[in-house]
Order: sequence, then C-alpha cells, then structure tokens
Amino acid sequence: MKKITFVLFCLEGAVLSFNVAAVSALVPSIAKEFNLAQVFVGKIIWIYMLPYGLAALFYGPLAKILNAKKIELVCIFFFSLANLLAALAWNIYSLFVARFFMGVFGASVIPLALILIAKNLSATQRGRSVGIFFSTTFIASLLGLFLSGVINWRWIFLLPAIAGLILFGLMYFILPNFKAEAVSFKLNYLSIFKNKIILNIFSYIFLISLIYHGLQQWLAVYFSTYFGFTQFIISMLITLASLSGVFGEALGGFLADILGRKKTVNLGMIWMILSIFLLLFKLPFIFLAIIMFLWGLGWTFNHAGLSTILTDLPNEFLYESASLNSGVRFISGGLGVVCGALLIKQGFNVWLLVFGACLVGLLFFSKNLILKNN
Repeated sequence: MKKITFVLFCLEGAVLSFNVAAVSALVPSIAKEFNLAQVFVGKIIWIYMLPYGLAALFYGPLAKILNAKKIELVCIFFFSLANLLAALAWNIYSLFVARFFMGVFGASVIPLALILIAKNLSATQRGRSVGIFFSTTFIASLLGLFLSGVINWRWIFLLPAIAGLILFGLMYFILPNFKAEAVSFKLNYLSIFKNKIILNIFSYIFLISLIYHGLQQWLAVYFSTYFGFTQFIISMLITLASLSGVFGEALGGFLADILGRKKTVNLGMIWMILSIFLLLFKLPFIFLAIIMFLWGLGWTFNHAGLSTILTDLPNEFLYESASLNSGVRFISGGLGVVCGALLIKQGFNVWLLVFGACLVGLLFFSKNLILKNN
C-alpha cells in the first residue's frame, strides 16, 4: 500500500470527522438561534447517525464490484455539498435534511479504510495503522470542537464543505484505482451472523456504541443545564475527550499489537466506567476536565482494540464486517441518543446511573461475547 493512498484516506476521515463531535457541543447555540428547545434540536445528532449506519452497510459490499475510487469521489463530493447546505440552513428542518445526507455520503470512508488496511498489512502492523487513521479523525474532531467554542456554528459546516471539495480534486488525480473482486452485488450478512464469533463481536459493538453515544452526545446539554457553563467551557470540556482520543487511538492501536486486542478493549472499558460514575458528583471544573480526558481515553482504547479485531477476520467476511462495523455503531449510537434523551427527562442522575450500570454489566457480559471466542 502506497503511503499517499493511506494519507488520502486519513484526510478524508478528517473531513468526515471535523464536525461529528462538535455538533453535540453546538446544540445549545443552534437552539438559541432558532429559538427552539435543546432536546428538539438534539435530533440533528441521530438524524445524521441513523442514515450513516444504514448507508454504511452497502459500501463494503459495493467495493467488491465497483472501483472504490469512484465510490469515494462520489461520496466526498456530495458530503461536501451537504455540509454547504447545513452552513446555509435557514431553519432547523433544512439543517435536518443536510445532516441526513451528510450521514448517507459520509459513511463510506471508514469501511473502505479498514478494508484497505486489512488487505495490505500484516497482523502485527494493522493495529498501528488503525490507530493512526482514527487518531487523524480525532485530531480533526478536536479542531472542530475547539472552533465550535470561538466561531459561529455555521462555519463548523462551511469549513469541511470547502476542505471536502479540495480533497475531491486531490483524490481525482492522485488516488489509485482499486480492482473489483466480484462481478455481482451481494449482501453476505446472513452468513456473517451464522458465525457465532462474528455475531458475538457485533453484539458487543452494538451495546458499547449505544451506551457511549447515549452518554457522549448529551454531555453538552448536561454541562449547560446542570452546571450552567458557557458555550466556550462546554466546548473545551468535550474537546478534552477528543484530545485524549488523539493519543488514545494511536496508543490503543499500538497496545492492540503488543498486549493483544482483548486486554486493550477491557482496559478502555474500565476507564469509561470510572469516568461516568465520577460525573455523578458535582465536582469543580478541574476535576471535570480530568474526567473528560479519561473518558475519551477509555473509549478510544476500546474502539482501537475492536477495530483491529475486525481487520483480523477472514477475507470472506472482511467487506461486510467493515461495513457492518460502521452500520452497527451508528445505528446503535443513534438509538443511544434517543435513549439518552428519554433518560434525561427523568433526571441527569438517572441518566448517568442507568448507563453507568449498563457499562458495568457489559464489562462482565463481555466474557460471553467478544472475549469468549476471540
């Protein structure tokens, strides 16, 4: 695999990720501009995530019959246009439409990047490359979060629109063609779910993603309502989770190669549990900053370990599994956001306790899922 090919996929991942985390931090500001309730505006999170998850299911199988370069060119172009529409949104409903199409066309890059890594690198190198790729996405997410606290929310969509169109030109001239491996389109998901090991892996991914997003995507509302923080402070706290993620993905990928995939996954889970239960206490800002750093570190250790496991799967399952990873994560993540909204209506302590207890349960339950057979 040429370095420039990997770099282009990393850049595409960065454009995709620039406003993913920032959007949740911007919910209070968008709600204020359109004079709407924050919980209602929070729909912009799952309206992106659910279409993303469903669309991702098709990109891996499509890469078997189509030139992946063409897939990526189409996706980055329309993803950029969707961001432009969001930047120019005249009401919340036009923003909802833009977020829907951002999800549909943004879903291609991660499945294809995982396929590229799996097919071109040895098992002892995959974790590092997975870590570097996702660290790039976290750097972009970190930049978006930081800027969300200092510039108007519309620029958080306009900047990736411009960057995406520039990247489209670079990919058109530099990205190599990829040979198709099949002549007809076929979704092989039924055979995947007949494999107990793979079924266990994706059951775990579904649950951890639901819990994570049910917590993560409502942290801005929590800090705004419960603590009364300004937009700048909110963005900085959530930025710390992405800052730790930059190191967490790279270090998590390295540990997945050195210590093993399973230990890395569990280590991340333990940090997540500790962080979420500490949020139950109304602690000073400095302690909240430390908690958010540990929260991001835990999630990315877990994410890097799981993603590396997927690159180890046999070629017959690789394409569907790479797509299913994104599909499951974002569909369950969108459901998690909805569940989070319902729990928040019962109170922030209920929200934290329920999801925290679910994390503890999943840590022990994982012995019968991913850790039992992998």
